[in-house]
Amino acid sequence: MLKTLLATAALGLSVGLPALPALADGGENFVRLEQWGARNEVGLYQDGHRNRLSVTQEGYGNTTIATQDGARNRTVVGQTGAHNEVTSSQAGRCNVLGVAQFGHSNSAEVDQAGRCNAMAVIQTGRNGEVSARQSGHGNVAVIVQD
Repeated sequence: MLKTLLATAALGLSVGLPALPALADGGENFVRLEQWGARNEVGLYQDGHRNRLSVTQEGYGNTTIATQDGARNRTVVGQTGAHNEVTSSQAGRCNVLGVAQFGHSNSAEVDQAGRCNAMAVIQTGRNGEVSARQSGHGNVAVIVQD
């Protein structure tokens, strides 16, 4: 699997693909990614428990897609600029999802399924859009738009 992932990453770098997936399987994995500029994309997936995803994007037209399955996982996405997008989902129990977007015309689509999950989305600026869904029991959601 590692050889395949490295070969895919090398191929992507050689042909200039705009986005490459980051995969983590098992538990207690940590991914931190920072991007600056315009029209950057990132796709992340983690499976297991106690995984951590942290994405920072600054600029405009940036996209983050993040998925976690399991228990006690954490996803944090921060975006500064305009026309940025976040799509994030978590399935399992006791997961935490946080999105902070600063600027204008940003959008967030977040989804959690399971129990004991918590999500927070904060947007500042004008024309922000949030779509949030939780299913299960004992979940908490906070949405702030300013």
